Amino acid sequence: MNDTDRESEQSRPSAAVDAEAVQVAIDARDTSDDPTGPRKIAVIMAHPDDAEFICAGAVATWVKQGDEVIYVLLTSGDKGSDDPDMTPERLVATREAEQRDAARILGVKDVVFLKYPDAYLEPNLELRKALVRVIRRLTPDVVVCQDPTVRWADQSYINHPDHRAAGEATLAAIFPSARDRLTFPELLLEGLEPHRVREVYLAGALEPDMAIDITAEMDTKLDSLRAHASQVTVDDEFTETIRTWARETAEKHPGHGEYAESFRYFKLD
Repeated sequence: MNDTDRESEQSRPSAAVDAEAVQVAIDARDTSDDPTGPRKIAVIMAHPDDAEFICAGAVATWVKQGDEVIYVLLTSGDKGSDDPDMTPERLVATREAEQRDAARILGVKDVVFLKYPDAYLEPNLELRKALVRVIRRLTPDVVVCQDPTVRWADQSYINHPDHRAAGEATLAAIFPSARDRLTFPELLLEGLEPHRVREVYLAGALEPDMAIDITAEMDTKLDSLRAHASQVTVDDEFTETIRTWARETAEKHPGHGEYAESFRYFKLD
């Protein structure tokens, strides 16, 4: 498997989580000032295929319920090949096309590529500003991103540094930078007014506190992974591994169906 394959295991932490109690609290939260109707959701990830591994089932579920989902990819995965004849330029073209195909399968409205170099992401002010620009332009109600606290999943997997950098930069862009008028004031000259993101889901979280039932969309998740043919071979063994991860996640979060994806959830003031 590609080294991103095991990121899904981050949804299987060893610490016990009282998921049922947390879900009750989430369901009981005060939503009187929430906008009604479909939500606009931005899924911000480091690489092509990251979203498919850790949250494609939730994405398909949200789309089916009427939400609008847009992908934002910080890199185009130009280092993800062991082929000595592969070039970064060819790989970018391949992986961007694969990501668009996966997004189409899931019903994602659009895919935005920021084209930072793969494997070199840093959560610096340049990246934060770029993400503030995207957030203010897209004005999402919800942002899904990677958990910057995850450094490893088990003894066989060290989390990719781009995943951590993407999560850290995205959270810093959400709060307080996208919200505050005096942060990056030059963006005002581009017509980009401050924007408040209302909800955040950390996918592949170290300490998830809620889950989404993806049983009805499990096959769609697998189909979206098949689109990434340069990275994974979706054979019987791979399929069973993905199903096992999702099944174990569901078992840790009572009240769901056979398969689930878990998140750390934030409802921002």
